[in-house]
Amino acid sequence: MRLFVALDVPEATRRALDETIRKFEIACRGARWARAESVHVTLKFIGHVEETELPAIKKCLKDAKSSSPVEITFRNFGFFPNERPPRVFWLGIEACPNLPALAAEIESSLEPLGIPRDARTFKPHLTLARFKTEEGLPKLREMVASLAPPNFGLMIATEFHLYESVLNSSGAVHTKLANYRFVEGDAA
Repeated sequence: MRLFVALDVPEATRRALDETIRKFEIACRGARWARAESVHVTLKFIGHVEETELPAIKKCLKDAKSSSPVEITFRNFGFFPNERPPRVFWLGIEACPNLPALAAEIESSLEPLGIPRDARTFKPHLTLARFKTEEGLPKLREMVASLAPPNFGLMIATEFHLYESVLNSSGAVHTKLANYRFVEGDAA
């Protein structure tokens, strides 16, 4: 099984992203574009595990808590690792300080199972495309530069989810395996 932990994205944000992705997709055919219905805020990519490990993973994730909900604004586009040549095109996330803290809690809760911490610094984003070639990339950069700074809305999250990701020729298919309310007490 290939697993990850994520926050879901509000439907209104998904609809707005779908419109934007369709416009960008026409201009930049060298990218594999995300389906808006599958975008999510990844908190931890667990990777491949045996199905027998799933109950222990589910149990450990119950320990990840926060004192308040996570507030996120979706805005601004960017590229990883940079624009020349990029591997990923993303939509940025501006979040309250407890988002990285929650991601760190999730990492800590899984460590006793031998699931290593991510070596990279946590950089929350929504992956919109992965580049196969640079075909259309100059046009995409031009389109992004001509836009007013994008704002795809605000969300307030009080739960995260464990997903299974199955890769196939048309992209990844994500199945929600468990939900976790992470706000302690009456803060939500």
